[in-house]
Amino acid sequence: MKQFLFYFLLFLIYSFIGWIIEVIVIGIKEKKFINRGFMIGPYCPIYGYSSIIMIFYLNHYKDNILTVFLLAVVICTTVEYLISLLMEKLFNARWWDYSNRKFNINGRVCLTNAFGFGLLGVFLVYVANPSFSKLLSKLNPQVMMIISTILLVLFVIDLIISLKISFKIKSTVNKLKKDSTEEFSTKIKAIIESKILNRRILKAFPRFKNNLIKDKVNNFRKEIETKIEERKEKK
Repeated sequence: MKQFLFYFLLFLIYSFIGWIIEVIVIGIKEKKFINRGFMIGPYCPIYGYSSIIMIFYLNHYKDNILTVFLLAVVICTTVEYLISLLMEKLFNARWWDYSNRKFNINGRVCLTNAFGFGLLGVFLVYVANPSFSKLLSKLNPQVMMIISTILLVLFVIDLIISLKISFKIKSTVNKLKKDSTEEFSTKIKAIIESKILNRRILKAFPRFKNNLIKDKVNNFRKEIETKIEERKEKK
């Protein structure tokens, strides 16, 4: 249990660092603060997952920095692709899309990010993880147990709430139908943005909102077109 909580703290640290990176990158691009991340708290779990995998795997290759870099690219890119696929399957919408970037794979991953992941992996293995691991190892075992347990409970609660919000947004969109696509689209935006937590997720991942609305509008348009064709055939 102690070892699990130790790595959980490392997971949160790297998730928080990932959140900072995302906020800075998006902030420079959008010129404003955007609370990035699927969850409510200041962390991006995808960075935490990737970091823990690299800690367990890449330490075996510390003697060759090029190998560490290349494996970090493979690990992080694979995790990003799989999470993108999973999120799309769960919510029927893309949360991010790199289709407009060169050398992308199905818009889920791209070469630019892969290169950045490689550099971060090298920094993690040779600098960050040795430092954070040493720091955590100095904590009193009981103190670490208390802190880790509290943070774990908060993380699980956050995850449950965040999933509930996202599924509710999806459910709201699926239930709405109007006679015109313009009114339909406007109504969707108004309802899903009516609550603070909804707005936070939608601002963090505008691609998710746009795809939800676009897909629903397109489906609705296809239904109308199908009905029109059916009526023409009957005549």
